[in-house]
Amino acid sequence: MPIQLFFEDCKMERRINVVQHSSLGVLWFIGWLFTIGYLGLGFWTGVLALVVWPYFLGVHMAG
Repeated sequence: MPIQLFFEDCKMERRINVVQHSSLGVLWFIGWLFTIGYLGLGFWTGVLALVVWPYFLGVHMAG
């Protein structure tokens, strides 16, 4: 019981502020869709491009 009393005395009210920046994610998704369309990738290549987007951009811009 003394441990429980110790924790009850140490309780502090804390406010947690959660900030969500969903607009940046939407902008990224729009850019990804634009890139898929611009490069003319197929469906599975487009899914792969989700992971390796910079590689496909570099290959296309280099040659």
